[in-house]
Amino acid sequence: MSCRLRGAGRLIWRKSLPGSLHYFCLMDLHHPPARALQLLRDEHNAVAAVLRSLQLMMANGPGDAPMRFFDVLRAMLFYIDEFPERLHHPSESNVLFPRIAQARPDVMPVISRLEKDHVQGESRVRELQHLLLAWELLGDRRRDAFAQAAEEYVRFYLDHMRTEETQLLPVAQELLTEADWVHLNAAFGHPRDPLAGGEMDPSYDRLFTRIVMKAPAPIGVGSE
Repeated sequence: MSCRLRGAGRLIWRKSLPGSLHYFCLMDLHHPPARALQLLRDEHNAVAAVLRSLQLMMANGPGDAPMRFFDVLRAMLFYIDEFPERLHHPSESNVLFPRIAQARPDVMPVISRLEKDHVQGESRVRELQHLLLAWELLGDRRRDAFAQAAEEYVRFYLDHMRTEETQLLPVAQELLTEADWVHLNAAFGHPRDPLAGGEMDPSYDRLFTRIVMKAPAPIGVGSE
């Protein structure tokens, strides 16, 4: 697979999600679709990295550092609730999806499924926060409930993002108009998520320090 650099842009190779074989090459980031779509994919990659690190932590368990273990998992779930659920998904639902549906009405079944995912995602991550607290406070008899729900959630979320990247974003790149991209760049054109290159709000310093310094790769630099 190859692609050529054109104009004043830059060449980007990115493996979009863990286990995925889909690579994206955006050749000119001065072109409006490239800016918005790259930010969308960067935000997807940030969430995927958090989810992969969560899986690694669950595989290893609390070990002899339960306080650190639960602190980091709480931070990860709060991040997902605070950034992807409250910023990323509303922008997709309110700005991106309606324009894709107008350009290609035949993809409405896909959009409807993704919208249902958005509705479910918020309640599912909050249920995970509850199950994690139950495990931490009530002991190992609550561990399996969290572990099963967390693994199901990771699969759910990765499948959701993969569907967007393979079935909707190519349609957007091909068919949306210049006017559409003006609106999309207003919604997505500036990084918002610090894990995807966005500017850090000082009020979130403790959150992201905890994730980056204590979580394992691919999102952090802590030990597994």
